[in-house]
Amino acid sequence: MSLERGEQLIDTSTTTVHTLVKRDEKQGRRLRYMQRDGRFPVVLHTTPGDWSPYVTDIFTTLVEIRWRVMLLVFFLSYILSWLFFGLCYFLIAYVNGDTDDPDSVPCVDNVRTFTGAFLYSMETQATIGYGVRLMTENCVVAIAVLSVQDVFSRLLNTIIIGIVAAKMASARKRAQTVGFSRCAVVNLRDGVLCVSWRLGDFRGNHILEGAVTAQLVRYVKWPLGSVVMSLQDLEIQNRDIVLATPATIVHRMEPGSPLYGLSPDDLLDDDFELVVTFTYTGDSTGILHQTRTSYTPADIRWGQRFQDMLRVGRKHYKVDYSLFNETTWVSVPKLSAEEYHRRGRPAGDDRPLSTTGKTNGHVSQEHVELTSEVMQQTFF
Repeated sequence: MSLERGEQLIDTSTTTVHTLVKRDEKQGRRLRYMQRDGRFPVVLHTTPGDWSPYVTDIFTTLVEIRWRVMLLVFFLSYILSWLFFGLCYFLIAYVNGDTDDPDSVPCVDNVRTFTGAFLYSMETQATIGYGVRLMTENCVVAIAVLSVQDVFSRLLNTIIIGIVAAKMASARKRAQTVGFSRCAVVNLRDGVLCVSWRLGDFRGNHILEGAVTAQLVRYVKWPLGSVVMSLQDLEIQNRDIVLATPATIVHRMEPGSPLYGLSPDDLLDDDFELVVTFTYTGDSTGILHQTRTSYTPADIRWGQRFQDMLRVGRKHYKVDYSLFNETTWVSVPKLSAEEYHRRGRPAGDDRPLSTTGKTNGHVSQEHVELTSEVMQQTFF
């Protein structure tokens, strides 16, 4: 491959940070489409007091609420039901005269005060059955209330247990043990500029199957202040993966790619977000999970590759996750993939190239020998 004279390469011997130029403060505060932890900073504005979407799907609402709110609902659901049915038993006893005449035949033995009615309600619903308070055959209404409470307690237990089990098996918790690297890198793979990022399972091999997707997101402002989100799919090499060991997800910046015309200088001014997702099934639960994150231009390191973290032992493959986010510099032209392909030189032309760059404010010129070994090397 050939590069014209005057073209710049990244100076890996003097560059110490991956950002070429510091973004201005206004750009740095731009609202992200997706947060690094996969949450979307989206607020839905509806009619005040309109709770119908949450009430209609009450089970999902209870599953999605925080644990402290769920525990509050858990305690209140039982305490309020005990109070309600206890009040019903007390009213029955009051109407039957059990509270005033100790010699009358009661509807419920030893229930002559509200405290006794509350204790009987709790014993009935919790199936404690101390044997002191008993339902008699004298009041049909009391028997009916007892039957309703018994059925209600079974239904309430089923709902509460189902919600707690669903929250404990929430996909969000499993997603925290499968993660993407904090940055993406751009380097040469088989002579093609590629953008790549890492994906790893911090719990080990507990994933049956998974698929990776990536989208380039931009928001376009139209007249009158309207905003339209533009989403472009990125082609992923080997999108179906088995995550037994950390994987490097690769997108080749070839013709047809939204990043084909992206250069290092464009990263300083471009305004986009690379949204990546990994959808997979856990073999422990069989539940479908999804992990996602996003990379802004400031998170993309041009001219770097991830350090090797996989070693082969006698009986095991050894993975050093302390190197999961570590990168190292490599020689990569400071050109867009489009310009790099356009300036390609005939095979066999091994003449050295002259590059010019600034180091600490001084202009220096160096000769770089781009051999076929460097150009064809695959970086991980």
